[in-house]
Amino acid sequence: MDEAENCDRIAIIDRGRIIALDTPDNLKKSVRGDVITLDTANNEKAQKIIESRFGRQVVIQDGTLRFEIEDSDRFIPQLFSKLDMEVISINARRPTLDDVFLKLAGRAIREESADALGIARAVVRARRMRGRS
Repeated sequence: MDEAENCDRIAIIDRGRIIALDTPDNLKKSVRGDVITLDTANNEKAQKIIESRFGRQVVIQDGTLRFEIEDSDRFIPQLFSKLDMEVISINARRPTLDDVFLKLAGRAIREESADALGIARAVVRARRMRGRS
């Protein structure tokens, strides 16, 4: 995904179908807000609180809560006032292309797809090398 940041336009492909085609900046704007990752002493309870009190869809990814929110600087103090549990870690950041894929495909990019991409690149390089001989 790092290479895609420098492209004029990129297509996001999931299971052989193009699910989005736009500039990297426009794709990231589709996430709508900042990405919050949160780890608490009771993630299931925190998920219910965030969904019911703040109306946000929360995904548990790699044992951490993940959701999007506009104006995270103002939201985080409100969140702390509503959570009655220990917060182990919290992070707010701007969306990445990985976040776009997660939002559009409903899951993280598969590791095997990254491996397949590496294999495809190696095949293309090998063919180019043969063409030069």
